[in-house]
Amino acid sequence: MSGRTVLVTGATGYIGGRLVPRLLDAGHTVRVLARDPGRLRDASWADAVEAVRGDLEVPGDVARAVEGIDVVYHLVHAMAAGGDFAAAELAQARNVATAASAAGVRRIVYLSGLHPEGERLSKHLASRVAVGEELLASGVPTIVLEAGIVIGSGSASFEMIRHLTEVLPYMPAPRWVRNFVQPIAVRDVLHYLVAAATVADDVHGSFDIGGPDVLRYGQTMNGYAVEAGLPQRPIAPLPVLTPWLASQWVNLVTPVPRAIAMPLIGSLLHDCVVAERRIDAIIPPPAEGLTGYRRAVRLALARERAGDIESSWRSASAAGAPADPLPSDPSWSGSTVFEDARERTTAAPPEAVWRVVEAIGGERGWYSVPLLWSIRGLADRLVGGVGLRRGRRDATTLREGDTVDWWRVERIERGRMLRLRAEMKVPGRAWIEFTVEPADDVPGGAHYRQRAVFLPSGLAGRLYWWSLVPAHHVIFEMMAGRIVAVAEEDAA
Repeated sequence: MSGRTVLVTGATGYIGGRLVPRLLDAGHTVRVLARDPGRLRDASWADAVEAVRGDLEVPGDVARAVEGIDVVYHLVHAMAAGGDFAAAELAQARNVATAASAAGVRRIVYLSGLHPEGERLSKHLASRVAVGEELLASGVPTIVLEAGIVIGSGSASFEMIRHLTEVLPYMPAPRWVRNFVQPIAVRDVLHYLVAAATVADDVHGSFDIGGPDVLRYGQTMNGYAVEAGLPQRPIAPLPVLTPWLASQWVNLVTPVPRAIAMPLIGSLLHDCVVAERRIDAIIPPPAEGLTGYRRAVRLALARERAGDIESSWRSASAAGAPADPLPSDPSWSGSTVFEDARERTTAAPPEAVWRVVEAIGGERGWYSVPLLWSIRGLADRLVGGVGLRRGRRDATTLREGDTVDWWRVERIERGRMLRLRAEMKVPGRAWIEFTVEPADDVPGGAHYRQRAVFLPSGLAGRLYWWSLVPAHHVIFEMMAGRIVAVAEEDAA
């Protein structure tokens, strides 16, 4: 049976962003729940879905979202959240379960983590198991799909493997590199998720899913090396490298920040392989068969090299919060705000200046003193921040929610304004905003405005800003000048 009405939570995330268009292709009507629907504006499928604003922690919002829904896909995880994330995830699941039961929803589908039975799990993996149990107890027929490491362009697991392998010619590694894992290609995860919408109404329970290959974790790295044309790396397991120390190591040498590395590493502390294949009787494997690990790597590499990354782990906000108001906006009524503002008028047309602005960061850099940016990025990584290595989803275009190194796109009005919110570790909150408008006094030219805004937290925040005033003067002055100069060169 097809043509069901489905609700997807987590549509701005890695899996959710890929699932929505496939549900549409399968003939389903899709509604998405998001705290900030504006982040979906640039998705290719945005006009084909109903986007509703709401918070999973607010029961009324969830109840409104599930009205008239046949199938709920719950795809929200607090991978990068701090605080008591387990309590938050469980409260969200409880709200979904209660609302789905009251609304007569026919099916709940949840993507959990593959895990061994009877062993002590990491906090993040244990939280996923608890969420699955809460949904299974809802009284609504539920399918919990338990997957191991997901391999696909833009997945956090793939990028951790890729960067560890590419950066290090010799890998000191924790003992768990000898543990067995069963990777699954993202295309196969999506196959099971889409099919779960139309299984028989009496299907209920947890089901393991995994690819055809069982490998030691160290073998996944060398399998990547072969597909990437690199020499295989010697791996030396070290008994003293704890999960916490390993996450610091991953934080330093890969784009994956410590907050996400920790749950990923936590899922590798045990052998995580498929224990049963009951799913095959309910959802048969794809017609062409499940994707082997090395082919999954090959496909992911091809996508990344072509710049065709459909969604990325970077899409998930580190804070998980909706956009903050900019402190110097008229609606702001906060306290002390520091600002560095620069302006330029140029003969380059506005569209040429905008192209430079929208392509900022990543491989193109920040048009000012690369060494200082690199030092600041390294310092951020050392204290557990995101650093500069996250890069960009796409080299030339941005959409709300995208990451640009240690910034996140908070708002974009294409052709006119780009606002980035800082996600590095700072004693306060920071933004940088770029505005491009036609110049009144230069026919065909553009007026460029740039402002950095900082809302300090206590004395530490004020000292932080004051200590960087000389560096900011150099960096931001050079940035404004170089952006305009590059636009003029491109337009010549």
